[in-house]
Amino acid sequence: MTSLTFYTNPMSRGQIARWMLEETGVAYDTVILDYGTTMKAPDYLAINPMGKVPAIRHGDTIVTECAAICAYLADAFPAANLAPPTDARGTYYRWLFFAAGPLESAITNKAMGFVVPEGRERAAGYGTLDDVLQALEQAVSVPQWICGDQFTAADVYVGSQVDWGLAFGTMPATPALTAYADRLRTRPAYQRQKAIDNALIAEMQKPA
Repeated sequence: MTSLTFYTNPMSRGQIARWMLEETGVAYDTVILDYGTTMKAPDYLAINPMGKVPAIRHGDTIVTECAAICAYLADAFPAANLAPPTDARGTYYRWLFFAAGPLESAITNKAMGFVVPEGRERAAGYGTLDDVLQALEQAVSVPQWICGDQFTAADVYVGSQVDWGLAFGTMPATPALTAYADRLRTRPAYQRQKAIDNALIAEMQKPA
């Protein structure tokens, strides 16, 4: 079996990648890295020159960036059924990369206090935060999952953004977003990820 190593810090977007790993059901090794020290060490910079987590190494393949990790794992472990058939991936790719681009940019800019000057919305790539949130509502205003009845890697990535956005108040708690988050939180893999990372965080926060 090809080895799979997960590089993370529990207080990071690594929580997204761990959820995806748990959804696949495959075994993996975990390497916990610290900000400013082991994340910036030469051996890890050889894996991710950005010096940030998460990253995975699957055999000789290295993947960074959460959306890419989710998409890669769905393809690498098809038995988990986390991606639609290749001829039916339009919606899957659309919302997976919408969340990685316009959604994350708009939410981050708002959190940082960056305001797109009036009349320059097209140059920002995502228009306005309201535009992005309306599109997000469209994606999740379905009875079950983004791609219909099938839960996919797009739900892990988009769902993580929604889950965090509602928890930290960067997204409005609309009925559609709240209902979607509630569905996600019932998934056993989501619950396993939270239990693992919350335990790691508690351990890290213990007085020395």
